[in-house]
Amino acid sequence: MDESAAESRLLAERAATAERLESMRAELAAVAAASAGSNLDDEHDPEGATVAFEREQLAGLRTHTERHLLDVDAALYRLRDGSYGTCERCGQPIGDARLEALPATRVCVTCAAARRAT
Repeated sequence: MDESAAESRLLAERAATAERLESMRAELAAVAAASAGSNLDDEHDPEGATVAFEREQLAGLRTHTERHLLDVDAALYRLRDGSYGTCERCGQPIGDARLEALPATRVCVTCAAARRAT
């Protein structure tokens, strides 16, 4: 993958991730605001458990999305310093197909599989 295509893909991924993160933050704030005025007791109110679950699920998704945004930023840094597309584990090139599917990846398919196996 050439550098300009990689940069375009990463910048598009960053914009989409930032937009998704903002949406999640707004949704989480809305859930918190909706439950703030109520007297939900997770233990005794059947709706309380649902609200708590939704809030925790959104918080988890937000955390995952924040990490992904950091990964994309790190990939942009690697692109600028010339190390983008090189596996951080074995030093071999990461295949173009993998970079197209996962533009922020740090490892090649072989190393990713080995990491999952352990």
